[in-house]
This record gives sequence, C-alpha cells and structure tokens, in this order.
Amino acid sequence: MKIHRILVINPGSTSTKLAIFENTRKIVDEVLRHPSEELKKYRRVTDQYEFRKKVIEDFLSRSGYRLEDFSAIVGRGGLLKPIPGGTYLVTEKMLEELRECRNGEHASNLGAILAHELAKGCGIPAYIADPVVVDEMIPEARLSGHPDFERKSILHALNQKAVARRVAERLGKRYEEINVVVAHMGGGISVGAHERGRIIDVNNALDGEGPFTPERSGTLPLTQLIDLCFSGKFTLEGMMKRIKGEGGLVAYLGTNSAIEVVRRIKEGDEFARKVYEAMAYQVAKWIGRMATSLKGEVDAIVLTGGLAYDDEFLVPWIKERVSFIAPVFVFPGGDEERALALAVLRVLEGEERAKIYEEVSR
Repeated sequence: MKIHRILVINPGSTSTKLAIFENTRKIVDEVLRHPSEELKKYRRVTDQYEFRKKVIEDFLSRSGYRLEDFSAIVGRGGLLKPIPGGTYLVTEKMLEELRECRNGEHASNLGAILAHELAKGCGIPAYIADPVVVDEMIPEARLSGHPDFERKSILHALNQKAVARRVAERLGKRYEEINVVVAHMGGGISVGAHERGRIIDVNNALDGEGPFTPERSGTLPLTQLIDLCFSGKFTLEGMMKRIKGEGGLVAYLGTNSAIEVVRRIKEGDEFARKVYEAMAYQVAKWIGRMATSLKGEVDAIVLTGGLAYDDEFLVPWIKERVSFIAPVFVFPGGDEERALALAVLRVLEGEERAKIYEEVSR
C-alpha cells in the first residue's frame, strides 16, 4: 500500500494545531499557543500569515520533516461562499476571497492560504475540507417564514461528517447509504440531518438558532426579543453579546464551563441542574426536529463535541429522550486534524474526486 504523508494545518483564534499523518496513522501533532499580546500586533487575521508560516516551518524542523516529504498539505477551511461538503483543491479564486475576508474574518481563513503557499514551492497539492459554510440544505429548509430572512447553513461540518462516516463504518455501510442525525455540542451546538451523504437541514449554530449552549442563547421568543431590541436599554453590540457570548449557561449560571456546572450539581445546586437539564432537553428537541427532516428514517443518532464527554448527566439526559428514534452513538470531542487528513486521503487514494470551488459555490 502506498504511503501518503499529509501535513495538516488548523489555525485557530489563539493557536495553530499541526499534525503529520501517514495514511490513517498520526505520526506527530502539536498545539502551538499564541499569546494575545503577540497577535495584537496584527490589524487583520490575514496579516498573521508570515508569523504563522514561521511557526509551521519551525514545527517541521523540530519534527525532522521537509515540505518535499509530503504528498499533500491540507488546511482548515475558512469563511467562503456556501458550498457542498467535500475536499476542495485550493484555487486562486478561493485564495482571493479568503485574503480579502469577503465572507467574514476568522483565523480559519489562513488555513488554505498557508497550505497553498507552503505547497506551491514543492509541487504538491493543497486542499481544504468541509468548512463551516458547507450548505447542502434542501429548498424547503431554507424558508424561514418571511422572505426577508433566509435560513443559513453554518455548522461544525468537518466533525459532523467525520463522525457520520465513523457510524456508517460501524454499521457496515458507506456514509452515502445511511441517514443520521448528528449533534455537535461545544461552545456552539449544531444539530444536522444527514441524508445519504448530504446535510439536508441544520440550525445556524453561529448566529443564534437552535438549542441554547454554554455561551449562546439559541432560538429566543421572537416578540420578546424585538421588544428588548427597541427598549432603549441596549446597543446593537450589547444585544449581539446577549445572544452570542453572554447567553446560555453564561447568562443563567455565570460560567461557560460544563465541568463547573457539573461540580455545582454534585454539590446540590438545584438551579444549576435545572438549567443544564434544560440545555439537554433543547438538544433532544432539535434532534427530534431533524428526525422529521429525514421522515423518521434514521439509522443512527450521534452525540459529539466537547460536551459529549459528560457521560454522567448531559449525555444520559439526551439519550433518555431520543433513543426511541434510533441507536445513539457517542464520539466525544472533535479530532479536526484527523478528519482533515482522512478527507485528503480519500482523494489521494481515488475514493473521491477533489472539488473545485469556482464550480460549486453559490
């Protein structure tokens, strides 16, 4: 079997996660933390390019690898136009949009840029895979109830598709042959309906739709929200913070840490228990909603993300409400680096064809 060595680059807001894979085996990985004082020097995220590139070069030097040793380089996908899921060859059009932050500014925009610049000098391909803007929603899922508002697909697509593939393997099938509901539970919570390889419906996990989360309010009572917006008590910035950053567990309990909430529950804090169980209740309701998107034909339900490590309270509470729909699988965390490497490996081994951004973006 041919050995494909893949360099994975996953830039975050205050870190750069790097890994080297040989086929499915992780050889080395490292999480490089960047102090906020260091990053404050850069006006825009894309201005960090040289700094992040040097970090990667130093990592390769410490690990004993040269760029010429790799079959491909893959970066975490950034904020692009809506696209179907899959593995994408990095192209000039993609780079142009990411450098100009046309669809939003985030550290993940650097993933494709860094992968391309490092790869081009040694003649190997650069890719991204399943960015947060993956959009495979069916037409009826896009309608919100008013033409001024279109529902958007923004989710943890990389991990959602990766764990859906793992479940398919457990069931002895291909991802494209099963229906599965995946709930990724972290600082944001996305619940997606996967129908034979496509995420046909999902809540907008970035902008406040869906269950409440450790720091996001989720879907709120609409008229009450409108009244508060026009009350004169809050600025636009203040309202946005109440929805994202100061909502959810933070608003109720003053912390975004599930570990802290569990500690309070064990010490007898009944209000903490009530709030935490309500979050589980909302996740379960959204799983039920997505099961209806699949017409009840659900092969499996998956709980993933950092909150899925809580097998004492949150996971059992959700299971209790949804296990009648389908078997529940739990894959805690979200190994983005492995997901990126496996996405590229499928292309290198001819299982999939790499997609071209210009041909499918909308």
